[in-house]
Amino acid sequence: MFAPLQPIYTVAGIRAIEAEVIPNADPSLMERAGRAAAEEAFRLTMDRSGPILVVCGPGNNGGDGFVMARRLLQAKRAVTLVFDGDPARLPADAAMAHQAWLDAGGSVEKTLPAAPPDEGWALVADAMFGIGLQRPIEGHYAEWIAALNALDVPRMAIDIPSGLDADTGRVLGIAFKATHTLTFIALKPGLLTLDGPDHAGNLIVRQLDIEVPTHLSAQGHRIHPALFRSHLHPRLYNTHKGSFGEVGIVGGAHGMNGAALLAGRAALKLGAGRVYVSLLDREAPAIDPLQPEMMLRTPEQVLSQASVLAIGPGLGCESDADTLLIQALESDRMLVIDADALNLIAMHPEHVGRCRQRTAPTLITPHPGEAGRLLGVSTATIQRDRMNAALTLAGKLNALVLLKGCGSFIAYPDRRWFINTTGHPGMASPGMGDVLTGLIASLLAQHWPPEKALLAAVHLHGAAADRLAREGIGPIGLTASEVLETARGVFNGWVVQAGNPSA
Repeated sequence: MFAPLQPIYTVAGIRAIEAEVIPNADPSLMERAGRAAAEEAFRLTMDRSGPILVVCGPGNNGGDGFVMARRLLQAKRAVTLVFDGDPARLPADAAMAHQAWLDAGGSVEKTLPAAPPDEGWALVADAMFGIGLQRPIEGHYAEWIAALNALDVPRMAIDIPSGLDADTGRVLGIAFKATHTLTFIALKPGLLTLDGPDHAGNLIVRQLDIEVPTHLSAQGHRIHPALFRSHLHPRLYNTHKGSFGEVGIVGGAHGMNGAALLAGRAALKLGAGRVYVSLLDREAPAIDPLQPEMMLRTPEQVLSQASVLAIGPGLGCESDADTLLIQALESDRMLVIDADALNLIAMHPEHVGRCRQRTAPTLITPHPGEAGRLLGVSTATIQRDRMNAALTLAGKLNALVLLKGCGSFIAYPDRRWFINTTGHPGMASPGMGDVLTGLIASLLAQHWPPEKALLAAVHLHGAAADRLAREGIGPIGLTASEVLETARGVFNGWVVQAGNPSA
């Protein structure tokens, strides 16, 4: 569970590492990458007969493919290699790899051949375009990718699926759909967010025996419990409910009571000492019949009694909701802002200044549509560059930002960032964001540092959904209520594992 941290580098970061390593690399990075790809190909085809198809492109990614094919051929594995470019126009290392392939007895096909009629391909390896691709794939390469994607065989991408933007996860025209991606040196953001997970398949990282210089340390990391292990510890016997803080949830306008109640239930189930919920609906019940331990209070009581505030779930955008948001922004409490509270900030630009001037920590949890409204751009613009959107929001609002979606981004005002990879499509259902708000607020109330609370809550949220899916509950039809119940068990399991030195 507590494996080493996994750094994430943008293309610029990878290029900076390569610039320092390449001049002294022996063997070359291309030789190392091709060897690693051949080793992975052997692993994937241990129980499969038939030749391996390697499709190479006109750059260094193609060079990796030439080395891979040569290594496989030298190990007596049948290989078919496709390359229709001009060898004279290849980069220097790729040209050498191409010639070494020919010298080893390899041959080159200019067009994509049909699969062998009896055995079929044991594996298809994509070495067409790497992390430097900036333009949409068109023409015969697009046709090749479409044909390869239709094959019912293992499909391995070398470094990144061709056609996938390594920084953003956008598909550039068309992208190879891998069952496995072997990526080099470190993870790239585009493998983990937006369209990346649907194209990368199972991810394998090979560092190629490269020692990254300390001055090129990663700004981004994949979220993992190792990042917050030091805050996972059993409770002392000599405690009481006051030791674990007071969460206040403000929301629940008419017709939207459930949002605030879900947030409150999640906060309670994760261990907050007291949970106060203010429902703005005048016809709201006096107690939560499913969770009577929660205390339903007036907004004024919640704002004054809670040590941590969460505002937004089911809040609505009426004038009374805006008044409460102003009071929350001007309070000295840690504050989680979600849903309609974010829409109110977008509607009233003066709230941005209130948010920036807060001295207590502020955490916001927008989905792409809310992020777009906050930045005055379309949802599509947010999705085209999720990292930049999250970092821009963090700077604009002086807040910790969780940009939700496939590969949720967390950004800090100091420009550190993280990507979460737990969870699945079944979480695209009503109330999930409200549960997440409650989980965040609960950890804050229990004295977790805001940075760690946000990391842990989003990772826990997805991990609970993953556990339910493994148990046959979802992904289709999964409910937010089921996730909040399971999150408690997952979290307690983490605490137990964190206390085990061998974990």
